[in-house]
Order: sequence, then structure tokens, then C-alpha cells
Amino acid sequence: MSKRPSVVRTLPILHRTLDALRGRKAKIAIVPTMGALHDGHLTLVRNARRRGLKVVVSIFVNPTQFAPHEDFGSYPRTLNEDLQKLSAEGVDLVWAPNAHVMYPEGFVTRIALEGPAVAGLEDTYRPHFFGGVATVVGKLFAQTRADFAMFGEKDYQQLKVVTRMAKDLDLRTKVIGVPTVREKDGLAMSSRNVYLSAEERRTAPVLHRTMKSVSAKLRAGESLEAALAEGRETIAAAGFAIDYLEARHAETLAKIGSIKDGPVRLLVAAKLGRTRLIDNMKA
Repeated sequence: MSKRPSVVRTLPILHRTLDALRGRKAKIAIVPTMGALHDGHLTLVRNARRRGLKVVVSIFVNPTQFAPHEDFGSYPRTLNEDLQKLSAEGVDLVWAPNAHVMYPEGFVTRIALEGPAVAGLEDTYRPHFFGGVATVVGKLFAQTRADFAMFGEKDYQQLKVVTRMAKDLDLRTKVIGVPTVREKDGLAMSSRNVYLSAEERRTAPVLHRTMKSVSAKLRAGESLEAALAEGRETIAAAGFAIDYLEARHAETLAKIGSIKDGPVRLLVAAKLGRTRLIDNMKA
């Protein structure tokens, strides 16, 4: 039976534990999560371990990235199950602070963002989101002084935001993007997939299939505007309330006029029932 990873909840113990790991000349990777772990998260862990890194997984449901109308209170919290999964993956340490540790009384600092954080994608529909993400991720990087951080490409705009933030602030942590993990039918793995009803779960892979179709049309020479319009119609016809289906420059997330302005990334967000799903892929 795999050894259960140490669970640390205070900063002094975190620092002592990490110092002990570094004393063995180890390189450290952090995998930031909000728990409710699935195979997408575990793939990040496996990627770090394949690189010969010591792995710290943070589990913290970050209140600053939820708007008042969003699902902070009902977001799945499954710490015992998460620890069992992490034990099987040989994780070295779990950093599981509470909100008072992360945001003690008197905490007033936020990270202000531009660039990919204001691209008119997730930031349009969740204007609070990236400020909360950048603040908590910046704290996690500072707390752990990790050499690497593993982020999934499923949250593509988030990946670009934290990559830019780490570079701009001269943080020692290098952000590594890991390809999206999907179910057999193409649905991107997400902790929020548990909210889907059986019927909605059957419909959900339409997002990925539509992006594949749009990508094929673009490679065949169809105009960007026409391919995206057809894709939006397909998603809406399947019963989604679509927020966006866009093609953007893959690095900056700036708007483009054609596929020649690439590299190009397709990004989609749409609500199915009460569940909001996002996805992306290379065009």
C-alpha cells in the first residue's frame, strides 16, 4: 500500500518540510488544485514525477475567485478521497491551508492584471476570476518556492495568465502546461462535470466535437468568421447557452483575422443546464 502523503496546514511546518526536501538537492513541483481530484489533476502529478521532481499538491478552495452568485458553497470538497488518490501517485506533500492561513485578518493585497487576463474571454463573464487566481497562485509560488508548477491546458486562459504573471514578477517558479485529459467521448475532465445530469452528460461532448469540426474547416480554407458562426449554431442547437466560441492567438490570446495570424487556439465556454463548461484546442 502506498504511503499517505504528509498533510501540512500551517506555513512554518510547510517551510520546514520543504527545506528538508531541498536538503536532498531535490527540485520541487507544485500542482495547485481546489481538490475534488480527477484524472486530469493526477496527470499533472504524473508529469511532474516523470521529470524526477518532488511533488507538492495544494488543496484549497479559493474564495477570491468565486463571485457571490457562483458555486463556492457547493463546490465539491472530497479531501479523504483526494488523499487516497494522491497516496497512490506517490505525492510527497499536500499543502491544505484554510482561508485564515491564506487570507489572514488585514489581508488587502491583490495582483492587478492585463494582457491575456483581459482578452475578452473568461474575463468578460467572470471579471473577478483572474484577480483571485493570480493572487492565490502568487501566494502558492511564494509559499512553496517551487521550481516548477504544473497547470492543465484545459483552463487555457488561466495557463497564459499565470505564465505571464510568473515571468513579469521574476518568480522562480516555471509554469509548465500539460495537455487536457479527456473522457473517451472527448469531454474535458473537470471537477464540475459531476453537476451534469445523465442527459446533459451525453450532450456535453458536443463542445469538443464542434471545435474539431471548426478546426478542420479552417484548415480546409473556410473563413474564420464562417467557421466560428457555424460552430456557434451547432453548440446552441444542442441545448447550450453559449458564452463564446473564439479563435485567438495561442500565446497572447489577442484577436486574429485569419488562421494565418497564428498560432491559433480555439476556445469555448457554454452553459448546459446549471453547469458551465469550458474547453479549447489547437486550431
